Amino acid sequence: MKTRLTLTLDDAKQIAAAAEAEALKRNWPVTIAIVDDGGNLIWLQRLDGAPPMSTQIAPEKARTCALARKPSKAVEDVVNSGRLAALRMPVLPLEGGEMIIVNGECVGGVGVSGVKSSEDAIVARAGIAAIGASWDMPL
Repeated sequence: MKTRLTLTLDDAKQIAAAAEAEALKRNWPVTIAIVDDGGNLIWLQRLDGAPPMSTQIAPEKARTCALARKPSKAVEDVVNSGRLAALRMPVLPLEGGEMIIVNGECVGGVGVSGVKSSEDAIVARAGIAAIGASWDMPL
């Protein structure tokens, strides 16, 4: 049997607080979603002024990372390169979702929605960094 790390509610709260601080610093109204390694929602937070649709998109971006074990931008890039069959996968191919990597393992994902996708990713990464985790798989 393998022992594995799992996200706790306290971890999610720390990630969300740091992501919120980054978004507020930049005046970006976003929704922040955090999921575990199976894509199950742990935390959802909509900042004032965030678009209503962002409450649907952010969790899907986070879920995409957790299930695909890739940032959601990687899935978006596959679709944009012409592999339209990827649209049939049960994921959302939009940048703004990042994996939470601890000791080389994906323990969950953070999805952010509400501003430009590249800006959503900045907010997600700020949250992940707050718990000392990474969003990149080691080579």
